[in-house]
Amino acid sequence: MITDNDMQHLRRCVELATEALEAGDEPFGSVLVDGEGYVLREDRNRANTVDATYHPEIAVAQWAAKNMTVDARAQAVVYTSGEHCAMCSAAHAWAGLDRIVYVSSSKQLGEWMKEMGVKSSSPINTLSIQEVAPDVPVEGPIAGLDAEVKALQQRSFQKGSFQKG
Repeated sequence: MITDNDMQHLRRCVELATEALEAGDEPFGSVLVDGEGYVLREDRNRANTVDATYHPEIAVAQWAAKNMTVDARAQAVVYTSGEHCAMCSAAHAWAGLDRIVYVSSSKQLGEWMKEMGVKSSSPINTLSIQEVAPDVPVEGPIAGLDAEVKALQQRSFQKGSFQKG
């Protein structure tokens, strides 16, 4: 069940995704929250401005692995604007983080891309988090808020971050 606190963190993810888009990156943002509900780290996509592997989900997982105890990681939640890709799902699981809550799913992103005639530039297959990390609890997509992410993705497609199909 999604709480008001969850929604607050998810809205911040959408804000971070907006910042990413405005900076020339694909619109994704993530927030790492500890077991007490405190924000420990947040980041946005920097795959175009830093390097192709700089996804916010992997950045917060790497930070957690370096800066949190095993027990603290096991209680931490990652909120994100879009469902983790396979690389980020694996990093999340290897870091020993708990729950993932995402606004929009990879399946939705694929549907939005089809609607706009956009071809993915991803060099890997799209897999759900559960296919990569079956023991990680996952919640999403979030109805209503996903429309905001769709609008950001559409703006990204129009800017040409993806190839036309």
